[in-house]
Amino acid sequence: MKKLLAAFAFSLFTPLAMSADATSPPATGSPGNGFQVLPELKGVVSWKTLGRVEERKVEHRMVPKFSDEITALDGKEVQLQGFMLPLEAGKKQKRFLLSGNVPSCPFCLPGGPESLVEIRCKDAVSFRMEPIVISGKLTVLKEDPSGFWYRITDAALVTQR
Repeated sequence: MKKLLAAFAFSLFTPLAMSADATSPPATGSPGNGFQVLPELKGVVSWKTLGRVEERKVEHRMVPKFSDEITALDGKEVQLQGFMLPLEAGKKQKRFLLSGNVPSCPFCLPGGPESLVEIRCKDAVSFRMEPIVISGKLTVLKEDPSGFWYRITDAALVTQR
């Protein structure tokens, strides 16, 4: 996890990571706090849904207990919008994190495991600062050693909404 955090922080400071793409969905400002809030989009899994997880203690460790709504999404094709958090330096990314929260600190993850999804793309996606929509197969991770709760594989950037 430390390597992931270091790579994420490094990638935020690379000049290649400053490109933008006009195909990203718009985000709206939230009054008073200066942060962007992602609008709910029809056909896109909500971060509120992914946040419906309880943690419980099992043999000296905390494990997630997913809602029925989340469990029903396991193995299904979904769309998810969020902000790219690169795991390596470079303009194009095949593996990155998608966050429901706008990154505000280059040294911190912008939320807990309920607000991060590991993305593994078929083809590399150009980094952008604006929120994007990704489609792919969602896996609900019950005991992932990296600490993630969700992964989307065979992911692709959705260009038309």
